[in-house]
Amino acid sequence: MTRVQTTSVHEGLALTVGCALELEGTFPVPAILQVAPCPDPQVQMSHERWDIGSDHHSYVDLYANRCERVMVPAGASRVAYEAELVVSSPAELVEPQARETPVELLPPETISFVMPSRFCLPDELGHEAWQRFGAIEPGWERVQAVVDFVHGHLEWVAGASNPWTTAADAYRAGQGVCRDFAHLAITFCRALNIPARYVFGYIPETEDQPLTEAMDFAAWFEAYLDGRWYTFDPRNNAPRTGRVVVGRGRDAIDVALMTSFGPLTLTRFTVHAQELMPST
Repeated sequence: MTRVQTTSVHEGLALTVGCALELEGTFPVPAILQVAPCPDPQVQMSHERWDIGSDHHSYVDLYANRCERVMVPAGASRVAYEAELVVSSPAELVEPQARETPVELLPPETISFVMPSRFCLPDELGHEAWQRFGAIEPGWERVQAVVDFVHGHLEWVAGASNPWTTAADAYRAGQGVCRDFAHLAITFCRALNIPARYVFGYIPETEDQPLTEAMDFAAWFEAYLDGRWYTFDPRNNAPRTGRVVVGRGRDAIDVALMTSFGPLTLTRFTVHAQELMPST
């Protein structure tokens, strides 16, 4: 079934984003997809299209992420998503003066992001975190020191980790993929009592931000400082223009690209995210 939605947009960075999954299964399998941008006042959708060979239904999960429930048919099938949108404030906010919030003053909704989760176990790296970062000025400077360390310590190696790799595993191995970079930084921050949450989504190719490797979903994290969440990216360790968030959660377990309730084989997967140039 194909579903198309079109709305008006505001000025900003115009992008096209999307992905396609080719799947095979021996019988119909229910699944949940997270590939569409999550609701965000900074992202205005102008066109959205789902191409799925069966009925599908949307819902918003407890982390405010958009999820799509589908029934993947038996045999070979294809699921595709595409959107045209405008990011009204594409530049990332940098606040070197942002301070940490004392644990006793943290809002209740941030507490789960200082607790252990499936891939981020701060108790395992707590001693290392305080030894490396405890003497650094609390706040932005400390979080950036974590990012700098993770960026330098881990080598990005395709296939270096698996679905069960924890932050501590990646730390010991010294390598991983972008989700491992995010998990390790999150774990260090939580060990330092800084709320940190996992984020994944699209980082677009733009005129000023050319693609240097095969396009894929990207993972980064957000740290809670001075009463708000700030974006940090230990994989790239530099601001990026036009990030489009698909999901936020405690770690990657909360924002899986696809959760299937039965055996499915992903035979091909592509992602695209590019700037839409004005027509002449």
